[in-house]
Amino acid sequence: MTVIVSIVFLSIISWFLIDWLMVSTASLEIFLGMTSPLLIGICNVILVEKIYRKEPEKLTAFMAKAFWGKMVLYGVYFSFILGWYSLQAIPFVVSFTGYFVAFHVMEAFYFYCLFKGKTDEVKL
Repeated sequence: MTVIVSIVFLSIISWFLIDWLMVSTASLEIFLGMTSPLLIGICNVILVEKIYRKEPEKLTAFMAKAFWGKMVLYGVYFSFILGWYSLQAIPFVVSFTGYFVAFHVMEAFYFYCLFKGKTDEVKL
């Protein structure tokens, strides 16, 4: 199973599990807290691997630009979700934070494997 399919699968399963265990009235907030880190994380993994395989010398510059781009995207997303929709803020923020941290840990593990040449173990 590829990394992206695994991440999407685990995300959806965790969303259902959290919703089921908590008998959540905040299902939409939890889902929306998951989507932004998930989509941005997937795009980041795809682009980093593509750049690393073709032109590794450009990876540091890309990562710096991606960092600032992600900050802007997350800020716009937060403003849009919390400003335009009447959602419960606490479940959204907790969900966003949890998925944000989890996805970054997964990305870090994948990048470690990629940079160490262990991509036979973990495939995109």
